Amino acid sequence: MFMQIVVIGGGAAGLLAAGTAARAGHSVTLVERNARMARKVMITGKGRCNVTNRCTVEECVAHVPSGGRFLYSALSAFGPEDTIALLEGLGVPLTTERGIRVFPVSDKAVDIVDALVQYARYGDYRFRHGRAVSLLLEDGVCCGVELESGERLEAYAVIVCTGGLSYPGTGSTGDGYGLARQAGHTIIPTRPSLAPLESEDKWCAALQGLSLKNCALWVQDNHTGKKIYDDFGEMLFTHFGVSGPMVLSASAHMRDMAPGRYTLWIDLKPALLPEQLDARLIRDFRERSNADLDNALGGLLPRSLIPVMVQLCGIAGTRKCRDITREERGVLARLLKAFPVEIHGFRPVEEAIVTAGGVSLKEINAKTMESKLVSGLYFAGEVLDLDAYTGGFNLQIAFSTGYAAGSHV
Repeated sequence: MFMQIVVIGGGAAGLLAAGTAARAGHSVTLVERNARMARKVMITGKGRCNVTNRCTVEECVAHVPSGGRFLYSALSAFGPEDTIALLEGLGVPLTTERGIRVFPVSDKAVDIVDALVQYARYGDYRFRHGRAVSLLLEDGVCCGVELESGERLEAYAVIVCTGGLSYPGTGSTGDGYGLARQAGHTIIPTRPSLAPLESEDKWCAALQGLSLKNCALWVQDNHTGKKIYDDFGEMLFTHFGVSGPMVLSASAHMRDMAPGRYTLWIDLKPALLPEQLDARLIRDFRERSNADLDNALGGLLPRSLIPVMVQLCGIAGTRKCRDITREERGVLARLLKAFPVEIHGFRPVEEAIVTAGGVSLKEINAKTMESKLVSGLYFAGEVLDLDAYTGGFNLQIAFSTGYAAGSHV
């Protein structure tokens, strides 16, 4: 039956929902506050766009720390392989890289955006440039939406795909939460996920701009004493603390953030076992026996890190290498293998890659994405209380939930 559907939000979830509903024979009006679609998709993966992860449904669910089970039905109906087939069918060749992460061969996110927009523009499709400010509700049924301009769009169903709070410059300013509350939905408190981390350790600011490559990192929960995450790769010291790929990934595992709750431990020499590192220090100190400690560490550490390391060791930088005791050498070696950064909190949610929290999953039908409270109202994408680790999983959530909503209206 030919019906009018309104999709609010022209991001990854909204474009999938619009195109899928259109292919089911519906007339679709897509409302987007930006003049251009999918602005957040344009900046994902540093402009390369990690569109999905070539894994099984079970593996995908395992990368969603909260709400993974909710996604089984949506991922089973439209999973990573379906995303790959869709995009390649739209003329975008894809390649699989380390961590089975999938990117466009062109390394251009704009190719993904163009393909998604092409998918949405199907059949009786209309675009409205504007902001949705309220739902039209009548006797427990959603029958349309009102725009900021005062225009009222009547519809058989409304799909809310407005995103979260991260990167507000792309249009993600939390509008969907207000619409959901109007319909009586519970909003799980929002927080940053995949975000830089703040530290009050004074040496972080002193190391501002220092990028570490090929180092190892692990996170300790100081309340339980357990290691909750480990990784190998790159990170960056900033004026507020730490950032970079490993840090963003680590942040997603810090579900109960509080000052002092978590410590990052950095292994600056992951290729060396403790005994190998000690042998290296003995050799370096012997070869530079008359040199100051400050000058002897240049082969092991970046120049800016040496004063910090010496200070933490409690050894004067002017000490001659020949005078360094075995115990002092041991302290230095332990710091090289486990350099601590105490975490104070997340950076603001506006600086996060994704938003955790959102519309409560208990109030959403996991198969259709329809509200359990209001008939004809659907939610998809980051507006829901769903967030995943890095690797293409968050975009896959948007695609799967958008497809589920679009195919069931």
